[in-house]
Amino acid sequence: MTRIADDIKLDFDDVLIEPQRSELFSRKEVNIERTFTFKHTKETWTGVPIISANMDTTGTFELAKIFAEYKMLTAVHKHYSVSEWEDFIKNNPSILNHVMVSTGVSENDFQKVKDIMKITNDIKFICIDIANGYSRILEKFVSKVRKEFPEKIIVAGNVVSKNMAEVLHESGADIVKVGIGPGSVCTTRIITGVGMPQLSAIIDCADASHGLKGHIIGDGGCKTAGDVSKAFCGGADFVMLGGIFAGHEESEGEIVTIEGKKFKKYYGMSSSTAMKKHSGGVKNYRASEGKEVLIPLKGSIHKTIQQILGGVRSTCTYIGAEKIKEMPKRASFIRVNRIVNTVYGQSDGLNL
Repeated sequence: MTRIADDIKLDFDDVLIEPQRSELFSRKEVNIERTFTFKHTKETWTGVPIISANMDTTGTFELAKIFAEYKMLTAVHKHYSVSEWEDFIKNNPSILNHVMVSTGVSENDFQKVKDIMKITNDIKFICIDIANGYSRILEKFVSKVRKEFPEKIIVAGNVVSKNMAEVLHESGADIVKVGIGPGSVCTTRIITGVGMPQLSAIIDCADASHGLKGHIIGDGGCKTAGDVSKAFCGGADFVMLGGIFAGHEESEGEIVTIEGKKFKKYYGMSSSTAMKKHSGGVKNYRASEGKEVLIPLKGSIHKTIQQILGGVRSTCTYIGAEKIKEMPKRASFIRVNRIVNTVYGQSDGLNL
C-alpha cells in the first residue's frame, strides 16, 4: 500500500532564523572553528567546518591550497591519478590535514585509496561518495575501508533519512553526508522523483547521528551565506558547498565569452558532460542526473569565502551563539512565505 508522510518537510527557503537576545558585542567575538572527536577513531580535527565539494571544478588541488589558508576543508575529487596525488603531497605537506581523499566503491577505487595512503599518513579523511547511499554496496564498502584504515576519519553518503544515517555509522562511518538532489546542477529529483528537502534532511539525520556520537555533513542546497547558517542551525556539523565556490578565477572550468562577457562552465558530476569527460559517456543503462550551466565569472574566491564566514559570524551575533557549535541550541526557525523583498531584484549576498 502506498504511504504518504503527512508531516511537512522544509528547505532553506521555507524558513528564517528567529533572532535571540545576545551578549555578543562584535562579530570578532565569534569562534568559527570547531574541534571534533570522531566516533570510530581517536583522531581529532580542528578547523572551520566548511568543505569545498568533491567536484572536478571545486574539489581541486589548487582550491585546497586556498581553503587551507582559512582552515577549511577540500574534498578532493576522485579523478586525480596517484602520481598527481604524489606530487601534491610532496609539494604541500603542511595542508594535508585539510584535505579529504574521495573515492567510489569499486575494487579499483579501493586500491587507489590504499596507494594514496601509502604515500603519507598525514591525510586523515577518506570520503566515500556515491549518489545513492541506500545501496548495500556502500555499507559493505564502508566496513571494508574501516577495517583497512582503523585510524582514518571516514565520510560516507549520500543519504537523507535517520535510519540510513544510523546504518552507515554502524558500518564504520564517522561522518554521514546528507543530501539527495538539492545541488544547483543536480537533476536527480527531476529524473528520478527521489529526494528530501535539505533542511529537514539535515535536522532528521543530525538527530540520529548525534545520538550515536556521529557527525553529519549538509551537502548541497546552499545558495547564500544565510543558507550555510541555516544548515549549521539545523544541526549540520559540516557544510559542503559546490555551486557557491564554482565560477571563480581560481575554480576549474572552461571559460566561455559571450557578447564580451566571460562565463565559466559548471556541471554536475552525474551529468553527461562529466561522464563523457571521465567515463567515456553515459552508459546505455542509465540517465544523466546533472546539467551543465554557464556561470558569470565571479572574480576571486577569497571574497566569496569572506562573505560566507562573515555571514556565519553575523548569524551568531543575532542569536547569541559564541561559536558554531552553539548554533543549533540557540536557533529557532520561523516558517515563512518569502525570505526577502525582491522589488529591486534578489542578491545572493556573495562576491558583491
